[in-house]
Amino acid sequence: MQSKEPRVDWQDLTDLTRGQSFVVERVRLAGSGIVVEGQFEPPQLAQLSVDDQVFVTAFVRSHGSIKEMERIFGVSYPTIKSRLNRIAEQLDFVDADPAPPSADVLDRLRRGEIGVEEALAELERSR
Repeated sequence: MQSKEPRVDWQDLTDLTRGQSFVVERVRLAGSGIVVEGQFEPPQLAQLSVDDQVFVTAFVRSHGSIKEMERIFGVSYPTIKSRLNRIAEQLDFVDADPAPPSADVLDRLRRGEIGVEEALAELERSR
């Protein structure tokens, strides 16, 4: 019979690590008994401080409205912008349209799926 371990809130984990990087080594899927072990890096947003996570959540919920953020947090526009910039510096840029690997571009060119100009443009983007 499995013992019921107390659940630790994500914010508790964030507070416990105090900004130090950490690796998750065990994940158990709730209700299924399936356990996955390995080394998993938490998502970037989960690595932010609890205060910054709350700030980002508020920013998304306010649809990116800095005016609404000023109202919620009771601070000025420059304060909101400064905090957004500080948080952005902690996050890697996510390319929503990554360039395909060069070999894929060349294969598509050989098969006639794309023209030379398009192949060159895609190869230039991947540089």
